[in-house]
Amino acid sequence: MDRSVAPGDEFYDFANGAWQAQAVVPPERSHVGPVLSVQELVAARVRAIDEEAARAAAPPGSEVQQIGDFYASFMDEEGIEARGLAPLRPTLDRIAAIGDRRALAAELGGSIRADVDALNATDLATGNVLGLWVEQDLNVPARNAAYLLQGGLGLPDRSYYLEEGGNFPELRVRYRAHLAAMFRLSGVPAAEAESRAGRVLDHETRIARSHATRGETFDVARANNPWGRSDFDVRAPGMDWSAFLGAAGLDRQAAFIVWHPAALAGLAALARSEPLDTWKEYLAARALEQAAPFLPRAFVEEDFRFHGTELKGTTRMLPRWQRAVAETDLALGEAVGKIYVARHFPPEARQEIQGMVDRIVAAFDRRIQALGWMTPATRAQARAKLAAMRVGVAYPDAWSSHAGLHVERGDALGNRERALLFAYRQALAMLSLPPDRGGWAMLPQTVNAVNLPVRNALNFPAGYLESPFYDRDASLAVKYATIGATIGHEVSHGFDDQGALFDATGRLANWWTPDDMRHFAAAGDRLVVQYDAYRPFPDLPVNGKLTLSENIADLAGVAAAYDAWRDALGGVTAPVLDGLSGEQQFFLAYAQSFREKERDKALREGILTDGHAPPRYRALTVRNLDAWYPAFDVRPGQTLHLAPADRVRVW
Repeated sequence: MDRSVAPGDEFYDFANGAWQAQAVVPPERSHVGPVLSVQELVAARVRAIDEEAARAAAPPGSEVQQIGDFYASFMDEEGIEARGLAPLRPTLDRIAAIGDRRALAAELGGSIRADVDALNATDLATGNVLGLWVEQDLNVPARNAAYLLQGGLGLPDRSYYLEEGGNFPELRVRYRAHLAAMFRLSGVPAAEAESRAGRVLDHETRIARSHATRGETFDVARANNPWGRSDFDVRAPGMDWSAFLGAAGLDRQAAFIVWHPAALAGLAALARSEPLDTWKEYLAARALEQAAPFLPRAFVEEDFRFHGTELKGTTRMLPRWQRAVAETDLALGEAVGKIYVARHFPPEARQEIQGMVDRIVAAFDRRIQALGWMTPATRAQARAKLAAMRVGVAYPDAWSSHAGLHVERGDALGNRERALLFAYRQALAMLSLPPDRGGWAMLPQTVNAVNLPVRNALNFPAGYLESPFYDRDASLAVKYATIGATIGHEVSHGFDDQGALFDATGRLANWWTPDDMRHFAAAGDRLVVQYDAYRPFPDLPVNGKLTLSENIADLAGVAAAYDAWRDALGGVTAPVLDGLSGEQQFFLAYAQSFREKERDKALREGILTDGHAPPRYRALTVRNLDAWYPAFDVRPGQTLHLAPADRVRVW
């Protein structure tokens, strides 16, 4: 804390100022804070699991063998160096052999993977031209749907290609230099590498022009575009869709949801208009970029120089073991997670958190019932949705299988490619199965939590349930302000500006009366204005519209957690600890859970692409809670004071 700061003038600095002043961002990181601390704790635990597996003489095909050989193969820098570019050569040769538009379509279709997630983990980036997400159908909850999302860019977002302000033009120059360096490392003569890099950048710019913005991507109603097989030829002419979908294993799929129809149409038009040689150069660049972490050191260092230093400002690469842990989790995450929770997550913690979930859900239900503006019809639907919400704590009740995935020690890139293909085939198989509302969208060792709007479900992974987000020895006030507010946040996502569009079954359906929706939207508009006023940089404010869903969830979540904490006290006054009342403990713990120091480059990227506001401003949602004002004697005239009529109340 920095007690020299008045909480009513800058509450984040009051709560975190002393920490902020002494915190140092490690050279290999873009930020530092509690999230990173817990991530490093979990990573160290997972490293022990992976290294034990690597030393074990496990039976072939067992999960321990798969984990150990995947990890050991990535760690074998000497072997990777000796093999050079040979592991990627078959892919590059296949791309070079593309001889006509049908072969191009087949190559593009065969490259797509199940590496995106529009609503659950909100993972929207794929280096492939499209990404597949298999999830419960927005319109028919009894079946899964094949969602197709835009992709194909090497920079984080379309704005990096199209914007002329800020540092975008300079980043494009540096990106072109990076592409040229990657081509040179692959054996292309220097002058030709420069020319190819320019053509690839131009090609990606043409792809970017048809891409939806981040704000448009988060608009689920806009993204709900059911297509049949014949729609591809009519709405996106130019691509040989029979070849594309056949190579993708989707030729028998009758129904799709195209999240980004303009991007699909733009891709198809480019498949017809652009020279095959340009496409082949572009695909070679994409292949080099995606394989770089598994190639010799020169590729790894060039990949980091641009994506780590130029884009995020980090000056030192993560240690090899940390990258190996992350890659092993991507390939065999639930196999690792099964061991992780057996070692590190006690059953009694799961029981305590489940009890907090029940209390916070009950508090949220009371808030719904108390809304004076909501009509009985809408209120009944909202309460039904809350009652049907399924909450997963720590780990799934049933584990997925990796049986049949071939992992070979010494074949790092091949293991990664086979793991991606294995996950893709698992996703394709889900298209013939009914939705599994008990399935998880995060690994148990993930340091995060999530609302799954299409399933009306929540996941709180064991990896997140560590101090300071969950401390079994903390006071009730601190517990409810930290893990309680997170629970409330994820519950609230079911009722934010996007979640409120889904009914109890996960169907995208309007269960609101027109007047109720207008009232709800007006409250959201006021929150947009509040966050638009925050300016991390003079030239770059927070985007209140982009961050609206998360801001609603922050506000409603901490409000429900506060109510649940008061209920848990049972009418007894909270004990004073370290001179702090219960209310002060609650709001300080909430603000301290958001402490973070971030590099400017990474912060700028986040403002442009992340649906969350920067942590400093997330902590300030307390301005909208009446109880915060007397807790810290916040008075009119202070910077953060809001008159009661100006405090935003959503749920």
